[in-house]
Amino acid sequence: MNRPGDPGFADRRNASLEAKKALLKKAQSVAKPKAELEAIAAERAALAAAREARTLEREREKREAAERAAAEAARRQEEEARAKAEAERAAADQAVAEEAERKAERDRRYAARKARNR
Repeated sequence: MNRPGDPGFADRRNASLEAKKALLKKAQSVAKPKAELEAIAAERAALAAAREARTLEREREKREAAERAAAEAARRQEEEARAKAEAERAAADQAVAEEAERKAERDRRYAARKARNR
């Protein structure tokens, strides 16, 4: 049912076309000039280059830290090996000294036994 004052099909179609034209005109007027777009692109490229430089710097720092850690671990391992070798040498020297003491005690007992038997 049509009521008086209701827009008809043709009115709605014309209103729709007018709205589309208005949107198109607005979109064209908002479009940025080519120079401004180039400036934005250059700014983005500069930001990307700076980001890449920071990434490379972080990677270099990580690599250097890993190298320092590896060098420190090698130095610590070398010190531990040196300390272990020194401990083994000291233990061997002590074993030789103890063996010499046992031998000297045995020789003393042998000499005392010989002296008693004469």
